Amino acid sequence: MAHRLPIEDSIDLHTFRPADVASVVDEYVRAASEVGLTLVRIVHGRGRGVQRGIVHQALERHPQVDEYWDDPNAHLGATMARLRLTSQTGA
Repeated sequence: MAHRLPIEDSIDLHTFRPADVASVVDEYVRAASEVGLTLVRIVHGRGRGVQRGIVHQALERHPQVDEYWDDPNAHLGATMARLRLTSQTGA
């Protein structure tokens, strides 16, 4: 059963299985853009950088991401992304 959660300007990936991270980021970016967010923060943790790499790959190929960068306040534990807005009218 799928659960609808409010889309906020930040998501913490610690609660997701590593195998699901890419799809979670993809869906989160899509939903965040649809609700009008233009800047989001994705918390992936520091560790060995595996999650960070997965997040960056997902953002690199996502059509709604204009740019992304390491959050300077998170010491490589989070990534910021600037999003394109999705048209609400379908135009």
